[in-house]
Amino acid sequence: MLGFRYFTPTKVVFGKNSEEKVAELVKEFGGTKVLIHFGGGSVIRSGLMKRVTEKLDGAGISYVKLGGAVPNPRLGLVYEGIELCKKEGIDFILALGGGSAIDSAKAIGYGVKNQGDVWDFYDHKRSAEDSLPVGVVLTLAATGSEMSDSSVITKEEGLIKRGYSSDFGRPRFAILNPELTMTLPDYQTACGCTDIMMHTMERYFSNGGNMELTDSMAEALLRTVKEQAKILVKNPKNYEARAEVMWAGSLAHNGLTGCGTDGGDWMTHNLEHELGGLYDVSHGAGLASIWCSWARYVYKNCLPRFKRYAINVMGVQASGSDEEIALKGIEAMEDFYREIKMPTNLRELGISASDADLKLMAHKCSVSVGGCGGSARKLKEDDMYEIYKMSR
Repeated sequence: MLGFRYFTPTKVVFGKNSEEKVAELVKEFGGTKVLIHFGGGSVIRSGLMKRVTEKLDGAGISYVKLGGAVPNPRLGLVYEGIELCKKEGIDFILALGGGSAIDSAKAIGYGVKNQGDVWDFYDHKRSAEDSLPVGVVLTLAATGSEMSDSSVITKEEGLIKRGYSSDFGRPRFAILNPELTMTLPDYQTACGCTDIMMHTMERYFSNGGNMELTDSMAEALLRTVKEQAKILVKNPKNYEARAEVMWAGSLAHNGLTGCGTDGGDWMTHNLEHELGGLYDVSHGAGLASIWCSWARYVYKNCLPRFKRYAINVMGVQASGSDEEIALKGIEAMEDFYREIKMPTNLRELGISASDADLKLMAHKCSVSVGGCGGSARKLKEDDMYEIYKMSR
């Protein structure tokens, strides 16, 4: 077991009608003039925007709105939000939506409170020293951004998708009402469940340290999401399943399932970032399409973890060689992805990538990780290219 730092300052308010607490929470954390940041029209059509603004109006809290956050949120909108906040004297950002709105809100918060180009943080040229406070009303269980220190932004020029992590960006509060996720398309629900599981799997498949308690919690979370995802395929309105998945999403990415390890592998995410940047695919689906090839490429170098995963998460019988058990676990994961209608390769994702595109993504991924990345197995640019090629 390695030493660790665990910091989760986000106040969570969970349950039905919890969005009714939004105004008092904004006040609790010092908000007097709010930027309401959201994506498209779904928060308006569902009535969530009306309920939130009525609460803010009733509490005497002024606000301006900025919509337009999209999957793989864009730097251009971040710049627009920064200028709007400065012009309007905004002192608090309220994100309504899923990870895209939250990640974009975090980036806006960094840009308002720090000099220079906010992209410098995502390009890892410097570190943020402050941020506007951010609060969240979550409508999509997926990224865990509502409790995490991370956000991911896509720069339109060059189609570069990069993540940045800072405790300054952790939301002050997160309102989690599972009912708000019931109108999601089945595809987005499945993408969300995939992303939640992957946040824990990235930490789990590691050659650097382990902690029995952390591993057991990680495995319980993974089994829970796997089973609830199957329920939601058949019954999208199941409140209990929605609630389990929503809470799992927050726990999967607030650092809990990485305590005692080296922090995890994260190469599936890094590989997917280039896929999402170039082809603008849904993040969860992109992860599923890459993970299977990544797993087959690295499993021999991390065999004890893959064996344990196969038995404790996927329910594979502990008979045969370690390698046979590990491969059965990977096959079982592929079967699960197909059951919830997630892709297991780029072809199933709907992408016909040229060899030049695969090499470009491998190069960009290599640059983003400083030439070499991973824990299950250290990967260089040639390895990344091979994984992309396997996933085609």
